[in-house]
Amino acid sequence: MYEQIAANKRKTVLLIFGAIVLLGAVGYVLGLWYGGSGSGIYGLVGAAALAVVLSLGSFFGGDRLVLASTRAREVSPQDQPRLHNIVEGLSIAAGIPKPKVYLIPEQAPNAFATGRNPEHSSVAVTEGLLATMNRVELEGVIGHELSHVVDRDILVGTVVATLVGAVVLISEFFMRSWWWGGVRGRRGGDRSGGGIEAIVFAVGLVLLVLAPIIGQIVRLAVSRQREFLADAQGALLTRYPPGLASALRKIGAASGIPMRSANNATAHLWLNQPSRIQGEGMGPLEKLFSTHPPIEERIRRLEEM
Repeated sequence: MYEQIAANKRKTVLLIFGAIVLLGAVGYVLGLWYGGSGSGIYGLVGAAALAVVLSLGSFFGGDRLVLASTRAREVSPQDQPRLHNIVEGLSIAAGIPKPKVYLIPEQAPNAFATGRNPEHSSVAVTEGLLATMNRVELEGVIGHELSHVVDRDILVGTVVATLVGAVVLISEFFMRSWWWGGVRGRRGGDRSGGGIEAIVFAVGLVLLVLAPIIGQIVRLAVSRQREFLADAQGALLTRYPPGLASALRKIGAASGIPMRSANNATAHLWLNQPSRIQGEGMGPLEKLFSTHPPIEERIRRLEEM
């Protein structure tokens, strides 16, 4: 289990590094395109500044927006004594302050954690999760979510999502301006830089077109690695991997229940990827762009513990 945790951390660092490189490359190419030779550094700095501004906004206010978008309401220990008891006990075991506890009016069993650090964190579960899970299974789910809090996964998710968002915004700006302004969008329309410059701009154009797709794949890969890590650490926290494995089986069996509050922006936060569509099962393309690894693989790894 410790080898799996270490491997997931290494992969996450590499993927975040890849997202940073992708953002820098897109900004640099955009600077070259509009400013000519020697202006790439300005595009790089501009892209970095955009990422910082977006990161600060989502870091300090993202949790409130997420909770509001899911229609979650805070519940007291008197309203949900079993849930509060589990959250409090596992928080003590994890060595973190007890998060705020929220209930979401959805019948699909699911849960998520949010907050920028353990001192400003919240755990939200659906009504369907409380109705279908026994105590051991609910402990497995809460242990998974508290592992996200302990590992600052919200911070990691915010950084990656912001980097990818900046890439998408910059690429969208370029494509729109290029479409409406043509090659004249580049300062002076000077195309006399020779064959080398023509190759650079051709490669840059391809990069700008593919960057949003590459960025989304990086974001989803980071999310999947963090889910494996939270599974492992949640099992370590509860000392009982079969609890989370059993919960995942029930969640997988109920995957056909749609969630009204599901959306692409918050999909990576949930215990399992939610869907707004009645039915179950994902096609190959949906699996490629899934924010979570297959439940079967997660259960297999838990059983190996």
